[in-house]
Order: sequence, then C-alpha cells, then structure tokens
Amino acid sequence: MKVNKILVSQPRPAVLEKSPFYEFAQRHELVVDYKPLIRVVGVSLKEFRAQRTEILDHTTLIFSSRTTIDSFFRICEEARITVPETMKYICNTEAVALYLQKYIIYRKRKISFADGTFNSLLELIVKHKDDKFILALTEPFKPELPETLTKLKLKFDPVVFARTVAADMKEVNPSDYDIVALYSPSDVKALVENFDVEKLPVVATFGEATLRAAKEAGLKVKASAPSPEAPSMVKALDIYCKKVAEGMDVEDAEVKENLEKEEFIRAQQTKLQKKTRTRAPRKAQ
Repeated sequence: MKVNKILVSQPRPAVLEKSPFYEFAQRHELVVDYKPLIRVVGVSLKEFRAQRTEILDHTTLIFSSRTTIDSFFRICEEARITVPETMKYICNTEAVALYLQKYIIYRKRKISFADGTFNSLLELIVKHKDDKFILALTEPFKPELPETLTKLKLKFDPVVFARTVAADMKEVNPSDYDIVALYSPSDVKALVENFDVEKLPVVATFGEATLRAAKEAGLKVKASAPSPEAPSMVKALDIYCKKVAEGMDVEDAEVKENLEKEEFIRAQQTKLQKKTRTRAPRKAQ
C-alpha cells in the first residue's frame, strides 16, 4: 500500500518549491493538493456595536491574527474612532506584531509578541496585569484563553472581530484523496457539514482543539501534530506515509491531557496572588 494523494486545507504556497510539503511530496512520490475549506471575514460595524464594547475604555489590545487586525482598524475608521498613541499591543507571534506596521508606527515599547505558544502569550499578558484588555477573537474560537484570563481575574473584554465561514466546496471531492490534513476545528466543521462522514478518507490534524473536534465528529485521525515526534504537520504525515508504505497498521490518534499547561496556569495564579499581597497597604498601628 502507498499514499498517493493528499489534500491540505491551506492556501497554495506562493513559491511551491520553498514549501516543506514540496520536498515531502518528492520523497514519497505523491501529489499534494491545496484547498482552504474555510475563509475568514471581518464583522460589520453593526455586529461590533452589538457587542457593546468601548474601544477607548481599554489600554491594551491582544491580537492573534492579521484578519482581526484588519477588522479592528476598519471598524475604528468606520466608527470614526481615533486609536490613541498610548494604546499597547500584545501579539501571539512576531509576524502578527510586524503586520501592525500597516496601521501604526512600530515601537517596541508599545508592541510585544510571544513565540506562538499559549504559555508565552499568557506570560506577556500577566506582565501587563494592571491593564484593561480587549481580546480580539475570530469566531468560533477556543475558550481556553478567555477562561484562563477570567481565572486570573484580569480585566478584559472578549470581542469578536472576525468570523470563520465555509469556503466553496463544489470542486472538492474528498474520495479522491488518501488523507486530508486539517488545521482547525472550523476545517473539521466545514468538512463534516458538506460531506458524508462515513465516506470521508482518514485525516491528519494540527493542534489539540482540531484533534478533539475531529474525534467528536467521528473522523478517523491517523496523524496528529504537534507532538515530540511530530512537531509539524509535514512530519506527522511523513511518519504516517512511511508506516503505510511498510504495511503497518496505524492506530487512531488520541487526545492527551496537557497537565503541564494546567500547572503553568496555576503557577501564574500564584504569582499574581503573591504580587497582590505584596502591594497591599499596611494597616495603621
């Protein structure tokens, strides 16, 4: 047996030869097709106003995507809101932070960014614990970060600036593929809403939330990333293809509880509690 064709639910790379999938496809002598199953659209000014959030009542914005940045500044323009130069920005990656240059002058004092991990982003937010945040979200979103910020008793308002909708599926025939690579719970939703789950091929998933969504939808997940042995989707697919070529039975991927993340959140709670006690005024003698 051999994997001959893979569908990747991502846009086709601008330079195909520089994509990690290119070398992978050459090595396994297979075809990789690219087709986004979803698209992200910014909310309207009316939809934003329905959320009853006053932008100027906040001091810091938390962004995790370019789409939410575009939508935020478009809404500010339509609502004639001038974002003050004192506004601070926290981004989940450097790439997202650099994208802010499209709208503001990039100053390190105002803009900070994490390394793309949940823990790194949370540490940055905690450093600004006295600020009042807007958490810019794309719906549907993982509740993990809003729930954690609530646990830490930080002042924030979750605001949906964009929504994920299904892309046109007319030219997609999943049965043409041996495996479909999915990158988000929205990818999973789009797939199962447009096709018969029983007739779908096996899938690969990226991220714990995507894996959970795929398992709950009844999909057969045969590859999953990130993990110690497969830090990327390409590596997860590489391992899967090798096992199939060798005639090995590939077990379904299983969701594993992230105990380290829970411990990290508890550590942040303790840190904030200690700082609060340290700053408490002494009682008069």
